[in-house]
Amino acid sequence: MPRKKTTAAAETHQPISDDAAKKAKLLAENAVQLATFGAQALVTAESLRIKTKPLDHFTLSPAQRDILLDVPDISKVIKNKLAKGNSSFTVAEVASMTMALAEVLTEGDPRKQIAVLNVAKHLVDRLQAGIAGLGEIELSKAKEPKAKADPSTVYQFKITLIDSKPPIWRRIQVADCTLDKLHEHIQTAMGWTNSHLHQFEIFEKRYGNPELLDDGFDGFTSVDSTKTKLSQIVPNAGKRFRFTYEYDFGDGWAHEILFEGTPKKELGTKSPLCLEGERACPPEDVGGMGGFYDFLEALADPEHERHDEFMEWGGGFDPKEFDAKQATKAMTKGLPDWR
Repeated sequence: MPRKKTTAAAETHQPISDDAAKKAKLLAENAVQLATFGAQALVTAESLRIKTKPLDHFTLSPAQRDILLDVPDISKVIKNKLAKGNSSFTVAEVASMTMALAEVLTEGDPRKQIAVLNVAKHLVDRLQAGIAGLGEIELSKAKEPKAKADPSTVYQFKITLIDSKPPIWRRIQVADCTLDKLHEHIQTAMGWTNSHLHQFEIFEKRYGNPELLDDGFDGFTSVDSTKTKLSQIVPNAGKRFRFTYEYDFGDGWAHEILFEGTPKKELGTKSPLCLEGERACPPEDVGGMGGFYDFLEALADPEHERHDEFMEWGGGFDPKEFDAKQATKAMTKGLPDWR
């Protein structure tokens, strides 16, 4: 039987397409594992009380520093140390850099992706060796997370207030819970007061409390967030994905929620937990992001026409203030049951 003819496109382009898809999938899996490893390192360091201790024998080449300086989510404090050639970095700082690299691993051209992956591998190796030395333990390699309602598994999210510059963000870990409970964790970790309505938008579906959101108009309903659990919406393979959380429909505080994986909870740690974050939550009813920056400008300028007004209203506000331990306490305490 004569062989079936194939076109040049089929012979050349299809294998390339399949190869590209496999590489993209592998990079995505590596990103999940990196984020999971970084989170586990932070939790382990916290339990061993070595989070703020410098890693022994930690070095970075000039090329590695340049790659890290180009990563948006690395904090200003760490970038200043990188730029100055500082070689003293704490366990928490190196873990934070590892998770930041996970977020950009799938971006850019193949050469950049390989460079980022090599730097991430270096950080992982130093974290493993450093934590083993500091805490006399050895971290096991991060396994592929499983999105199941396992009591030893936590769900990790990075919450970023959209359009905040510099970013206002938190990284939290919570047990499997309803979206309504996740709303409480976001509120307490960020510093909001649960004074307004909220909703989630996940895979183009709207989630909220029907008693509060559904207004009787056809086509304007929500999936019940009081009955929908995290284990029901997270992809089975634990793949990272983004969704939005909106609070106060008047001021319009929109948050990007990045699901980073489901690391195993370390012995001796509890959830909910705020691992890290930066900058203070804006005051309630300040008028959205635009109003917030007007507020900060007026506070900083004694000659501003609204300086005295804003000083009287919120003069003690420090935009740089944030304490992860205090956020964890607020998350543990939870919101009052006002229903």
